[in-house]
Amino acid sequence: MIKCLLIDDEPLALDLLENYVNSIPFLKLAGKCNSAITAIEIIEKEAIDLVFTDIQMPNLSGMEFSKMILNRDIKIIFTTAFEEFALESYKVNAIDYLVKPISYPEFFSAANKAKEQILNKPRSIESTSYVDDYIFVKSDYKLIKIDLKDLIYIEGLKDYVKYYTVHSEKPIMSLKSMKSLEEELSDKNFMRVHRSFMVNLKKITIIERNRIVFGEKYIPVSEKYKENFQKFINSDFIK
Repeated sequence: MIKCLLIDDEPLALDLLENYVNSIPFLKLAGKCNSAITAIEIIEKEAIDLVFTDIQMPNLSGMEFSKMILNRDIKIIFTTAFEEFALESYKVNAIDYLVKPISYPEFFSAANKAKEQILNKPRSIESTSYVDDYIFVKSDYKLIKIDLKDLIYIEGLKDYVKYYTVHSEKPIMSLKSMKSLEEELSDKNFMRVHRSFMVNLKKITIIERNRIVFGEKYIPVSEKYKENFQKFINSDFIK
C-alpha cells in the first residue's frame, strides 16, 4: 500500500481527491490538511510515501513545501489550477502535474506513475541512482537505464546535465549538478575536463589541439583540468 497525504486549502478540492484516493486499491489515505504547515507536522510523525498538493496556498506554498522535503523519500504530485509552475515542478522531482479540474482518469494515471516509482523502484532514487556498471537517470518523469560503457560524455547546463550515449541520437536530460557527478563517477573511468564537460576516458580515441574529439563533437580541455588530464594521457593512455 502507498500511504498518501492530501494538501489543499479548498475543502471541495480535498473532498474530490479523497474520493479518488479511496477508489484506488493501492492507495491508503494517511491524512488530509488545508495547509502545507500542517502537512509538515504530519510528516514528522508518520511515514508518508506520496503527497498530492496544491501549489498556491497561504503562508507556505506547495512548491516551497516540496523543496523542504526534497531530502526525504516522499514523492510529489501537484494538483493546481495554474499551468505556469509546471517547469518548476521538474526541479523538485515531481511525479506528475495535474491541472484543475482534475478528472478521475488523469488522477488514476498519475497514481499509477507513483506506484511504479514507489513500489517497483530498484533502490532509493533521486535524480540519478548508481548500481555497479549502470545508472538510472530520471528524465521526463521516467527512469532511464544507461550502461556506463555506452556513456560517451556528459554536458552540464546550469542545474541540468545532458548524457550523450552510443545508442541515442539525442542526449538524455536530467536534473543534476556536474559537481555531484564528478564526485560520483570519478572512480568509474570518468573525468571532468571542463566546467561544462565530463568524459568517459575509455571512449577517447582522438585528442587534437587540447580538445577531445568524439565524432563531430569537440570537447575542450580547460586550463583548470589540463594538468590532471595530462597525467592521465602520460600514465594510462599512451604506451
